[in-house]
Amino acid sequence: MRDYKAIGVSVAVVKDNHIVYSGAFGYKDRESQTKLSPDDAFRIASVTKTFVATAIMKLIEKKRLSLDDDVNSYLDFPVRNPNYPDKPVTVRMLLCHRSSINDSQGCNSFDMINPATNDNYHACYNDYEPGSRYQYCNYNYNILGAVIENVSGKRIDRFIVNKIIRPLRLHGRFVVTEKDSAVFAKAYRYSEKRDSFVLSRDAYFPFDYELERYRLGYSTPVLYPAGGLKISATELAKYMLMHMNNGKYKIRRIIKEESEFSLRQLPVQTHWYALSITHYNNNVLPGEELLGQTGGGYGIHTAMIFHPEKKYGFVVFCNGCNSKSTNGRELNYEIIECLYRNLISADFDGQVMR
Repeated sequence: MRDYKAIGVSVAVVKDNHIVYSGAFGYKDRESQTKLSPDDAFRIASVTKTFVATAIMKLIEKKRLSLDDDVNSYLDFPVRNPNYPDKPVTVRMLLCHRSSINDSQGCNSFDMINPATNDNYHACYNDYEPGSRYQYCNYNYNILGAVIENVSGKRIDRFIVNKIIRPLRLHGRFVVTEKDSAVFAKAYRYSEKRDSFVLSRDAYFPFDYELERYRLGYSTPVLYPAGGLKISATELAKYMLMHMNNGKYKIRRIIKEESEFSLRQLPVQTHWYALSITHYNNNVLPGEELLGQTGGGYGIHTAMIFHPEKKYGFVVFCNGCNSKSTNGRELNYEIIECLYRNLISADFDGQVMR
């Protein structure tokens, strides 16, 4: 933490299918010097995408849609690359970031990609055929949120809370006012030029006005399915255990085994990104083939990385550091290596520590 000038770090470690360690270090509020607690919630950025993908799989299990459906079947606005008008953008392409859509025009409103509201909508698309190439894009998952809303008839946050979060007995939420504001770890952006941190006040913006006027299938980016969930590291570790155990946590099955395997299936074997799940082959822990997702935004850095066969995994949150990558890769990976060395590969007795 000193090396990266980290303000606060919260971690949880799973070993042999149990949470064996959770800890919090530093501050959740630098100004008031309030210490960070393992129960404090962070905005988890792109780790949220795994919840959206899990929600999609639940709808597929109900035969409400399929991975290779044209997303235009479920949207109130057209999504079609104007350079390839005959090539549909599918649910699968959005999940694995091979849709040819980009974030160059922003992704916080569907007005940008809607031809009826933006004459320059074509700038939202790359000049290659949908399905042919990878480019990470938050717009993909905001669009998937709209698909979920139109198929289920439920707001994206309520669908995920009712179908995934509550069945796991967790308390994560998208809407800030649905949690006690005292539990949020404040977010701090680092300025390399100034060598200082600035409070990101918009990380937990409530969007009350927008939520009062919410339109299913179109207002979706307000809730930001691409990265808007807030949850603690310890609770996210329980959700991670569900994915580690092929869709089941203790006695509660969230998705079927075949759905979990679909999430991990790489669309192209030479790539590393599946359907919201990244394959980390040797680049986090040498010799260990891990799965998971990382995220970053507003100065927050998050990671949920696990080994499904060996039944260990890590959740790491940081609310501000001087890491040069958006997702705090350097800090996250060093912390994971430290936790692995001391709690997984060492002769650790498995007692729960906190």
